[in-house]
Amino acid sequence: MASVLKEFKDFLMRGNLIELAVAFVMGLAFAAVVNSLVANIVMPIIAAIVGKPNFDDLTFTIHKSVFRYGAFITDVIQFVTIAAAVFFFIVKPVQLALARRRARDAEEEAPSDDERRHQELIAAVRGLAR
Repeated sequence: MASVLKEFKDFLMRGNLIELAVAFVMGLAFAAVVNSLVANIVMPIIAAIVGKPNFDDLTFTIHKSVFRYGAFITDVIQFVTIAAAVFFFIVKPVQLALARRRARDAEEEAPSDDERRHQELIAAVRGLAR
């Protein structure tokens, strides 16, 4: 029984599990912010343009079946807004940061001009020695 508890503790303390839990919590917090952005900023702008803050009441009926296409339109607007927020606030900044890091790492790994000339000179001397 003690070994099972130790294995369970090791499982919980595994680094990637903790990182996943933190990412999940941060994702939920980010979703709350984006949902607030959609509800409090984007939808009022749409309401100012179109005249309605959401389209949930847009429906049509066929043989007593109600089709709520307005709710679908509202969900599509929310999805596009969330996708834009993720792209512009997460994806692009991370891409820029990674590109800067790669450029800095490549600059650090590249040999200096003196070292490059030194290597060329050694290669030339080896070529003459043959």
